[in-house]
Amino acid sequence: MLKGILQRKILVLCAVLVGMFVWAATVPKPTRSDQTPAQATSKATNQASATERSVEQIIDRIIASEHQEISSIRRYKPIIETYIQDVSPDRKEEAVPVHDHYFLGQADLSRGVVDKPMVDKNKKKHDAISPVSHLSGMFGSSYVPEGFLQMVYIDTNGFDRRHYKFNRASDALLGEVHCLVFDIGPLPNSGNNRFRGRIWVEDQDYTIVRFNGFYVPTPGTNGFNLHFDSWRVNVQSGLWLPAYIFTKDINLKVAQGKEVSFMSQTRLWGYSLKDAGRLEEFSELRIDSGNDIEDQASHDRSPLESQREWRHQAEINVLDALQRTGLIAPRGEADKFLETVANKLIAANNLTFNPDVHCRVMLTTTLEMFTVGHTIVLSRGLLDVLPDEASLAMMLAQELGDIMVSQATLDQWGFSDATSVTVADALDQFSFKDTPEHVRLASQKALEFLKNSPYKDNLSSAGLFLKQLDADSKALPSLINSHLGNRVYLAGQLMSLAPTIDAKNGQTPALPIGSRVVLNPWNDKVQLMSGGASVLSSPGERIPFEAVSFMPYLTRYGSSVSREPSGTSGNPH
Repeated sequence: MLKGILQRKILVLCAVLVGMFVWAATVPKPTRSDQTPAQATSKATNQASATERSVEQIIDRIIASEHQEISSIRRYKPIIETYIQDVSPDRKEEAVPVHDHYFLGQADLSRGVVDKPMVDKNKKKHDAISPVSHLSGMFGSSYVPEGFLQMVYIDTNGFDRRHYKFNRASDALLGEVHCLVFDIGPLPNSGNNRFRGRIWVEDQDYTIVRFNGFYVPTPGTNGFNLHFDSWRVNVQSGLWLPAYIFTKDINLKVAQGKEVSFMSQTRLWGYSLKDAGRLEEFSELRIDSGNDIEDQASHDRSPLESQREWRHQAEINVLDALQRTGLIAPRGEADKFLETVANKLIAANNLTFNPDVHCRVMLTTTLEMFTVGHTIVLSRGLLDVLPDEASLAMMLAQELGDIMVSQATLDQWGFSDATSVTVADALDQFSFKDTPEHVRLASQKALEFLKNSPYKDNLSSAGLFLKQLDADSKALPSLINSHLGNRVYLAGQLMSLAPTIDAKNGQTPALPIGSRVVLNPWNDKVQLMSGGASVLSSPGERIPFEAVSFMPYLTRYGSSVSREPSGTSGNPH
């Protein structure tokens, strides 16, 4: 009986305990509003402290990464090209080019100077490339900062917490690269030439891939600093190198109360150029036996065949030299596209060439074209501004005519040592400019080719391009001035086929610079952008030949996504 009573008590106790657990499970847990003010404040403080510690750690990593980036950049001597357009607001307050300037040279990033100018060698080495020097001389200011190449760095001798304040902004996506964004500026009494603006930092190694702003303080009474937007691209694993710099200032106040307006594009490429111009070791000389000579006699070429082979080898030697010195892109898909258009002209006119005609892309912005033997070369800048395939066909037809007309001899370049040149001397060593009479005869041939081609019904757009170029030629002499070959020939017969230029009717006679070609700054390869031409939403977007801002589509090294600037035009169509 005692045992039964004990069992009943145990059962009652168990029931009570179960009930307590069930009740506890059903009671609502305290929410944030149920917490005491002290508890809520303590939790918020802890979370804020953790976030602050995280941001502070990120800033430390950004600073360390930028110092490593500076060390990496200083190892290279790329080619640097700057094209400047002085602009003047027109009646509609749109900035239109009124004059231009062009600079090309090889930079020494360890010293922040261009010690090997390739054009305008009569100028001082620094002045031959620096638009800052150009502006200071033009506007009377004695102030010249460390140099235009300063804009490939944020700050080489003070990028740290002692000199800068960092404020976190919203994240952003540049192409396929997710970036942390910070607004930074110099702390009080931190010295001169400090950067103020915004930085974009990729989120893996915390490398700064873009910075946009200007340097402060403004020096002296008559001094000025320029606004710029500087981009780096991922050319190798973990390596981001400067590739694009856009500069623009409107109504910039300079010396003696003057105001100036300008915009400029700077490109850097040729980072992996080897010792261009270095003489290669000659192969060991071998004396053939008499039997060998007898065996070869039956395979000897005729004098005509020997001459053709010699000139073809000279053509190869020249093109190799231009590629080694960073003036011509390696063979690629862009060349094949140009050859497709050229072959349409060749087939339609039943032309025969031995050897076959090939195409290459010159890497500079200036609008020029020429032939080296049976190779047609068009500049990147020319391809950029052509509005459609018919306009491209016009340029290729001109050069096919150039091949058909008497060719300048390449015999002197058949010797391999004759084409061993340095980057700085390449433009002086080679010239493929034709006489005006030669160009006129080639143009007559070109017109025949075009009239017999698939492009015969679309020649008005090609003529409109020539009309726009003619209209802007006085304001843009540096853009249309050729350095290796010929400037664009203004064929009067083609221009007569074009309508009158009218900005209000949606015409696109020419595109802005940078509309077609993407240049890899590491290996100098080029590709044509995909997609159709951009549709103008207003007459104000009609900006032929202008040096507009960059907006490259950033990718990580090894990505299958092509690096294309956004908002620009695609392949000619």
